Amino acid sequence: MLNSYNILHGIKTISYSTVEPVCGHHHHHHRRHKPSDTKKKVSICDDFPKNIPPPDTNTTAYLCVDKNGCCNFTTVQSAIDAIGNFSQIRNVIWINSGMYYEKVVIPKTKPNITLQGQGFETTAIAWNDTAYSANGTFYCATVQVFGSQFVAKNISFMNVAPIPKPGDVGAQAVAIRITGDQSAFVGCGFFGAQDTLHDDRGRHYFKDCYIQGSIDFIFGNAKSLYQDCQIISMANQVSPGSKLVNGAVTANGRNSKDENSGFSFVNCTIGGTGHVWLGRAWRPYSRVIFVSTTMTDVITPEGWNNFNDPSRDATIFYGEYNCSGPGAEMSKRASYVQKLNETLVAEFISTSFIDGDQWLQFSDL
Repeated sequence: MLNSYNILHGIKTISYSTVEPVCGHHHHHHRRHKPSDTKKKVSICDDFPKNIPPPDTNTTAYLCVDKNGCCNFTTVQSAIDAIGNFSQIRNVIWINSGMYYEKVVIPKTKPNITLQGQGFETTAIAWNDTAYSANGTFYCATVQVFGSQFVAKNISFMNVAPIPKPGDVGAQAVAIRITGDQSAFVGCGFFGAQDTLHDDRGRHYFKDCYIQGSIDFIFGNAKSLYQDCQIISMANQVSPGSKLVNGAVTANGRNSKDENSGFSFVNCTIGGTGHVWLGRAWRPYSRVIFVSTTMTDVITPEGWNNFNDPSRDATIFYGEYNCSGPGAEMSKRASYVQKLNETLVAEFISTSFIDGDQWLQFSDL
């Protein structure tokens, strides 16, 4: 289990105090060998899974990353660097369990890369830049994906910068920025506080993912479908009956009616702490919908926020359909929220929303 989160009552939250420093020490426990035992386990790599990486095929090449040196690569970035530009085949980077404390960039010249971890609770890439330290929110991500046809499976992306206090300047701390088109994430974790997941642009698919944050923690101007995801607010607790709102799940950046972008959440769950909006209108044509999603009372009764700009009420598209739980009560929702019906939600709820029939290869997932 990664030492960088506490598992409390089934809800994972980052414990920042336990994250290893950049030059963390790794202690390997060696058992004492009896004289008759000398020919048995003597290497940390003796337990390494056989047949990893698997042999290459005509359509797939495999690379292997292990922080203990049991593979060709000890860092994720070095494996990415070893892949040739504009490869026509899929390059699967198999990453062994562990915390990889590094900043990772997948350039536009490297499409068709898969990062395959061993489970989002045991394999993670982490760093601690903020908007202040990186000269801007767009540059502070732990992992930046510019290449198209990117896939990530069973791995976490973490930004372990300190949790910001309200009003802190430059405290945005992105775990991943996804700019490449046609990208898919299955069984992944996204951990941070403010601006965790920068769903920047392109068409993206998220399935069975765990997404944690506090303020605008899913933001950007991509066109994305989130299916069966667990969304956890880690905003500070709010006293019962308080009207204070101290977070937002989404901040969608659709800027004009001509932009074919927006976020659709289907069959997700929302829980955690604090008192947060489902979304706030970061840009005037912000578009987000929630369908068949279970919401705890972490969601405020009004549900949404127009970024304190009433002129946006006429242009934003915020909708809910068939949601449940105490946070899904529609009676006090903001006036501009669309109460959708089955016909209106049809275009948003399947992979056709992101043109998945053209690119989403379930054989790759």
